Amino acid sequence: MKVQGSCHCKATRFEAAFAPESVTHCNCSFCAKSGALWAYYDVADVALVSREDERTYRWKTKTVAHNFCGVCGCRTFSETPDFSTGEPNFEKLRISLNARLFDGFDLDAVRVIEIDGKNGW
Repeated sequence: MKVQGSCHCKATRFEAAFAPESVTHCNCSFCAKSGALWAYYDVADVALVSREDERTYRWKTKTVAHNFCGVCGCRTFSETPDFSTGEPNFEKLRISLNARLFDGFDLDAVRVIEIDGKNGW
């Protein structure tokens, strides 16, 4: 089942090839302030339909590109190396979509995985 989403003003729109089985809640200082829940995908499984007036923020190590809408301010998606082994793999990039922006998706129906970004994963 394909899922679609957008920021509040719809300047940034995206779709993923399938619904996530889980989402990630990160307690790092940046994620804690935005309240996002992240659904991780391989780059090939995501279409960024519209990226009108998109802005990017890179904090501290500059490893992750945090994108947000320049019009309404919603955190939309991040571009990140694959961290599945515990180390950043820049050869395999991932996209994390803010699952709170999915249209008609029941977030209560998926598992929430807590990660400790505040203390280094």
